[in-house]
Amino acid sequence: MQFGLDKFFGISQEALKIHSRRAEVLAGNLANADTPGYKARDIDFKAALQQIKNGTGDVTLRTTNPNHINSAGTSPGRIDDVLGEMKYRIPSQPSLDGNTVDSLKEKAAFMENALLYQTNLQFLGGKIKHLKAALKGE
Repeated sequence: MQFGLDKFFGISQEALKIHSRRAEVLAGNLANADTPGYKARDIDFKAALQQIKNGTGDVTLRTTNPNHINSAGTSPGRIDDVLGEMKYRIPSQPSLDGNTVDSLKEKAAFMENALLYQTNLQFLGGKIKHLKAALKGE
């Protein structure tokens, strides 16, 4: 019987990557709260996870030389493929300088994302603990 860690961990490892990238985007929004013309961005977590789950969003490499690396070994719908699709936030009250960052909303989204990241991390930690126990024969 073949055992694959990707199958064991499921989509949780990809979810962690999405949460991590989303934290970077939200932190960037907060850092640019006073930058004129800055447009707040976000990652739609559910849509990104669904794309990975469905295997959509794959990117093919265009080669101009037969010696270039081809995309045959890459897996479709992976995290790097879907995170390029960031959404711009629609401001509830646009500022006069064109900045769309709402600090309160960004902080709330950042905290929610951090809690979801921690929850997912604890879930994966539990799976690893069970795997270690099974390997030890406990």
